[in-house]
Amino acid sequence: MKKKDLTSQQIVEAAIGLFATHGIEKTSLAMIAGEVGITKPSIYYHFASKDELVERVFEYMFSDYHFDHYFSLTGLNAFNFAEQLYQGGLRMFPEEEEAFVPVMRLLSEFMLTANRNANYGQRVAAMQQSFLDGFREFMKLGVDFGVVDRQHADSKAYVLALVIDNITSYIMMEIPLDYQAVWKEAVNSVLRKGADAIE
Repeated sequence: MKKKDLTSQQIVEAAIGLFATHGIEKTSLAMIAGEVGITKPSIYYHFASKDELVERVFEYMFSDYHFDHYFSLTGLNAFNFAEQLYQGGLRMFPEEEEAFVPVMRLLSEFMLTANRNANYGQRVAAMQQSFLDGFREFMKLGVDFGVVDRQHADSKAYVLALVIDNITSYIMMEIPLDYQAVWKEAVNSVLRKGADAIE
C-alpha cells in the first residue's frame, strides 16, 4: 500500500472512532489530524473537505451492510431453513463487541444526521429496507417449503428485522444479554408447528 493510501486509511479509521465517540458534527478535522499524528492541512491532501471524508467513512463502514451479505437464499430448503436463518443472524452479531459498538454508534449517528442530509437518510433507509425485503423473501420461501405458515408471514419477517435491530441496539448500549438465545427464540417463533426448530 502506498504511503498516501496508508495515511488516507489512517484518517478514515481515526474519523470512525472520533465520529462514534463525539458525533460527526462535533468532530473537527483538527481532532482527526491530531489522532493520526499529522497536521490539519495534511488532511486536505487526502480529502477535499470534511464532507468528502464523511462520505468515505460511510462507504467504508456500510458497503457490506445489506441483507444478502449475511443471509443466503442459495441452497435453502425445508430441512436447513431454520439453521440458515439462525446462522445468518449470528453473522450480524460481533465476535468482539468492542469492535462492533463504534459501528452501531456510527450507524445511529448517520440516522441522526438524516434530517439534515437527505443523502444519508435515504441510504440508511435503503439499507434498513434491504433487511425488511430480505426477511420477507426468506419467509416467502419458508411458506413455499411448508415450514412457515402463510398467515402473517410478512409480520413474521418484520419481527425478525426488529429483533435484529434491537439486539444490535442493546449491544451498542453495552447491556449484557444472551443475544444468541434471543435470536434462536425469534427464529423458532416464525416456524410452523412441527418444523425443525433450532435446539
